[in-house]
Amino acid sequence: MESWIWWLLAAVGLGIPLVLTALPEFAMFAIGAGAAALAAGLGAGVVLQFLLFVGVSVALLVFVRPIAYRQLRQAPEFRTGTAALIGATAIVQEQVDGEGGRIKLNGEIWSARALHPGTVYQPGQQVDVVEIQGATALVV
Repeated sequence: MESWIWWLLAAVGLGIPLVLTALPEFAMFAIGAGAAALAAGLGAGVVLQFLLFVGVSVALLVFVRPIAYRQLRQAPEFRTGTAALIGATAIVQEQVDGEGGRIKLNGEIWSARALHPGTVYQPGQQVDVVEIQGATALVV
């Protein structure tokens, strides 16, 4: 059997633990084996094939692996619950001041209070939600 077939079998063999364990390192070795198979198909010698396998695999491990693990460790970007309301724009329904008031936030009426006690917002004015305390939105 020709050497490129062996390299393709090695690439497939390295893909099996990738599927079973979800470790991206196996994919990097499989890509290295695929590069060696390509070189073998183009007529490169065994030493060059092996050096290409090692070089591509190591390069992927050094450059791609840190990026992959950084992406895996990041928390999702979407927020849920009251955390999703922070930063939203609302419309004042009843005068909002340091004591209280009402706003329309995402189609619902919420009790609201001005973040700065001396500030007063009139009905129809747009405000931004900066914090949720219980069932009360603090707005600016």
